[in-house]
Amino acid sequence: MRAKTSEPDCQNCICRPDILFKEMTEEDRAIVSMNKTCRRYKKGQTIFHEGQHPSGLYCINQGKVKLYKTSYEGKEQIVRLCKQGEVMGYRALISDKPYSASAATLEESLVCQIPREEFFNQIEKNPKVALNLIRTLSQELRNAEKRMMNLAQKSVRERLAETLIILKETYGLDEDSVLSISLSREDLANIVGTATETVIRLLADFKKEELIDTRGKKIVIKDMRGLIRTGNVVD
Repeated sequence: MRAKTSEPDCQNCICRPDILFKEMTEEDRAIVSMNKTCRRYKKGQTIFHEGQHPSGLYCINQGKVKLYKTSYEGKEQIVRLCKQGEVMGYRALISDKPYSASAATLEESLVCQIPREEFFNQIEKNPKVALNLIRTLSQELRNAEKRMMNLAQKSVRERLAETLIILKETYGLDEDSVLSISLSREDLANIVGTATETVIRLLADFKKEELIDTRGKKIVIKDMRGLIRTGNVVD
């Protein structure tokens, strides 16, 4: 069950540098802070469901979240990974349509929600916030187009290598070069768009080629240049 928790101050929040909020005045941030609610979620809990009508904008204060779609057969396809400081649900809010994906936590997370009325109030009163929202939507569309191209043109081996690179760029590495996000092999397969067994086999191949190492679910990046070549990634 979701637990309501003490609410972090928007003026000092990790989300403050986000493109949607950096143009807000201190007064506006104070107003948002008074109107938002925050809840702590355990690992694996759902924040919102695909098909649910949006009631506000979600901001990740702590933790990691996956956005995923579910097929008629019940198979997940992860469409986006979100981290501390990012926002979710703005596309459904703007289009006034149900969520096109579900959101669930990958670890214990603290997530705040800004009511839809306050979200639209900030857009209406501050043209720079509206412009930054357009830029965010454009970047999301660009990322979706790139993902579709990769699914159509790249092999599963290439997609897995590129996924590991993206995870490294998004979440970083610890001092031992371990990815700072621990995903199940099933989740990794749902990002790549293949079967879990295929990901397990390819990770074993990458390990033999000394591109990576594994420690349980954790993945150690040993040869980033090799992964870039394997993934056929162009800067």
